[in-house]
Amino acid sequence: MKLLLDQNISYRLVKKIEQHFLNTQHISKVGLLNKTDIDIWKYAKEEDFIIVTFDSDFYDFSLTKGIHQS
Repeated sequence: MKLLLDQNISYRLVKKIEQHFLNTQHISKVGLLNKTDIDIWKYAKEEDFIIVTFDSDFYDFSLTKGIHQS
C-alpha cells in the first residue's frame, strides 16, 4: 500500500510509519508542496497512492470523481 501524506500532516510521520507502509511519501518530497488539491489527487491516481489527509476536499473528490482504482 502506497501512502501519500498531505501537507497538513507532518513529514516526520513518514519515518514513524514507513516500517509498516514501505512506500509512504510526503507531498513535500515528491514536488507537490503548495500545489492544488486536484494536482495532488491526479498525482496520487497516476502513481497509485492513497492520500492521507485531514482535508475534506479529497472526500468530495472521491464522491464526484470516484475512488482511485488500479
